[in-house]
Amino acid sequence: MVLLAQCLGALFGLLAIVFGAFGAHALKKRFNEEQLNSFETGVKYQMYHALVLLMLGFNLNLDTSLEKYMVYCFIIGILLFSFSIYGLCISSSKGKKLKFLGPITPLGGLFLVVGWALLLYSFIRNLI
Repeated sequence: MVLLAQCLGALFGLLAIVFGAFGAHALKKRFNEEQLNSFETGVKYQMYHALVLLMLGFNLNLDTSLEKYMVYCFIIGILLFSFSIYGLCISSSKGKKLKFLGPITPLGGLFLVVGWALLLYSFIRNLI
C-alpha cells in the first residue's frame, strides 16, 4: 500500500506538470477563459493531492483500514475530480460537451473531502 501511494503520488504529480504545461500552451488557443480556469483547477487539485499521497506514503505505514481508505479516497477523488474536469473542458472546447461527466466532478470532490476527514480523524484518534 505504501508503494501504491508513492507511485501514484509521483505519477499524478508528473501528470499535473504535463497537463499544466499542455493547458498553458497547447490549449490556451482552443479554450475560452472559463475553460482554461476550470482546467487549471483540475491541475492544481491533482498536484495538491499527489503531494498528499506522497506524504502519506512516506510518513505512515498504511497498514490499518483507516489509512488504506484514506489513500483510496484520495486516489479515487483525483481520478473523478480532476480527470472529469479535463474531460469536460476538452469536450466542451470541441463543441461536444460530455454532460455525463458533470455529476462526476462533485463526487470526486466528495472523495477528496472524505480523505481529508479520515486524515483528521486519524490525528484526533492518536491524540486521545
